[in-house]
Amino acid sequence: MKKTAVIFLLVTISLVHAQEALKSAEEEYYDFLSLQGITVRPSLNYRTLSDSVWNIETESKAAADENGTETTEELQLSHPWQDNNLGTQQILFAPETAADNAFMRGIDQSITLRIYGPEWYNSLNTASPYGQNDGALWQGKGYNTSLTAGARLEGYGLELTFKPQVSFSQNREFDILPGVYGSEYSYFWKGNIDLVQRYGDSSFWTFDWGDTEVRYTWRTLTAGFGFQSPWLGPAWLNPMLGSNNAPAYPKLDIGLRKTHVYLPWLGWYIGDIEGRAWLGRLTESDYFDSNPDNDHRQLTGFSAAYSPSFLPGLTIGANKVCINDWQNKSIKYLNPLYSTNGSQTDEGIDEDQKMSLFADWIFPQVGFEVYGELGIDDYASQKTANPFHTAIYTVGAKKALSISKKHGIYGELLFEWNNFEMSQDFQLNWHYMGYYAHGSIAQGYTQNGQILGAGGGYFGNSQFLGFKVYYPKGNVMVFFLRNRPDINFIYNIGLDTTMDDWIGEDHHSKWACNKTYKVFGISAVYWATKSLQICGEFDNVFINFPYYSKEDIGEKNYRFCLELKYNF
Repeated sequence: MKKTAVIFLLVTISLVHAQEALKSAEEEYYDFLSLQGITVRPSLNYRTLSDSVWNIETESKAAADENGTETTEELQLSHPWQDNNLGTQQILFAPETAADNAFMRGIDQSITLRIYGPEWYNSLNTASPYGQNDGALWQGKGYNTSLTAGARLEGYGLELTFKPQVSFSQNREFDILPGVYGSEYSYFWKGNIDLVQRYGDSSFWTFDWGDTEVRYTWRTLTAGFGFQSPWLGPAWLNPMLGSNNAPAYPKLDIGLRKTHVYLPWLGWYIGDIEGRAWLGRLTESDYFDSNPDNDHRQLTGFSAAYSPSFLPGLTIGANKVCINDWQNKSIKYLNPLYSTNGSQTDEGIDEDQKMSLFADWIFPQVGFEVYGELGIDDYASQKTANPFHTAIYTVGAKKALSISKKHGIYGELLFEWNNFEMSQDFQLNWHYMGYYAHGSIAQGYTQNGQILGAGGGYFGNSQFLGFKVYYPKGNVMVFFLRNRPDINFIYNIGLDTTMDDWIGEDHHSKWACNKTYKVFGISAVYWATKSLQICGEFDNVFINFPYYSKEDIGEKNYRFCLELKYNF
């Protein structure tokens, strides 16, 4: 096989930026502050740009006016980036007297404007595509760039957000495996997935609607139409069912934002709830097949979460999605209790259902968080005998550290382990690609050739360990990432073979010949001014065994080919 070393360089420049953007430096900073109780997370499970509105907590301090009268002053809690511009809303109009009735009470009756960006992102991959959680940008070999900017107008519960993404990919040639879906650039594994290896043979531009959206919210009841991709669950790097890894898709959603719940009549606070249902339209890539009748699919999703008052910091929840052909679109899939065996229904409609259950517990007193998520594909009858059939899981933890309060220096330790491998009972059953693919839906859980969930380890596993240091002018993180995305490919080959098929004449087992990314990286954020942020990341990516070819040496024996290549 082949071993490749890649250096991946990116630079981001942002002027008057948006702190709410998913996976932005600002959102990760606010999330870090939530570990210490300096801010409270605005959502329990379902996150988009519109739902990610953060506020710094305040504390009361006694003071005295000029006459010596004691007063109480509310001051924001201090934090490292408090002197930087973390986003500004401009008030365009504020009524002198707000309307006070049952409908308008509790609604902000001012009209505000928020500017997003511009944010300019650049990367250079020297030998192979590399990157994830970057929206519609395809970070292929060579130079890649994207520009994001926009604005949001808010007033009387109505939100108008325009924030598209324009990107360019040099898309230089590199060695790929033969595609098996009608294009040489499609995925190399015949198992029903529209996962593109390379987007054609030339450079290209892409326009994506990004976080553009129209939304109306009355108190915590919200409904919107637009393109904002939801981040689902507690995962920091590889969420199972929702991320910003793929291009945006049009969707309509309705539900409750994070809401305090009190028992009727008694008035007892019992916790927070959150729920959302949405319907979207997915599109296959240009490199999948030539059948125009299956270019689009319906995606329906349902998410719910609860944070009990009697267990502070704990959140539990569930996410469920269903995919079916757009020609058979139906709102019945928005029913969270609707279930089939995950393939063809009695009406002859092909569909695929997936779900996940999660728990997240944060302890701000000690700056610690632990989370876990369990994903299940299909709801077949054998789940009773084996509830872990098709099951995958994620576990993770975060820890905030105080290094020097005097100088505003703090640390954050990040860890996440994703296991997306097939369950062991498939060794005695049939070929199974993994959680994001299914026999009844040809394109799998993808949008325009990229997975809607985890961008790494999708048919294998992934491990991430990082240590980040925050200081008043930015942050620095060193990290290690190990990602084996296609282990199931090797497992599937092994279903119909014997030990002799896997032992070459040198009598060395080939169990280790799985494609593996080993990433050693360092990233940094620096506030050049209060409103100008410069970010950089330098990654050294070693790719072991990027091709799954076998050399036939006779007598049903095979030897995996190993090539060594270093490219900096």
